[in-house]
Amino acid sequence: MLNHYAFIGLFALVALLFPVAALIVGALLGPRRPSSAKLAHYECGLVPKGESWIQFKVQYYIYALVFVVFDVETVFLYPWAAAYHKLGLFALAEATLFLAILAVGLAYAWAHGDLQWS
Repeated sequence: MLNHYAFIGLFALVALLFPVAALIVGALLGPRRPSSAKLAHYECGLVPKGESWIQFKVQYYIYALVFVVFDVETVFLYPWAAAYHKLGLFALAEATLFLAILAVGLAYAWAHGDLQWS
């Protein structure tokens, strides 16, 4: 029984060590020749003007998160729509519940003004 879990543990260990090892090897072997041209901000070939640190409103991030939630929703609805005739009434009820939960989330975001550009 433990042999089955040993493979899972080994896989988890490799999954943790591989990216760390890649970062360490890259840091040790990578060239380091910083210059003012390499450290300058690059924006479409134009010379940057002003400060490079700009504070963005939190509303932009909330708007992006709401977009991602509803974008992922479509990924979950495509398989259901493709197999609609084979699934039956239970799957219709589950999809309706899923959409209702997302509608409540949309109503919540809308009520708090997260979708308003001001």
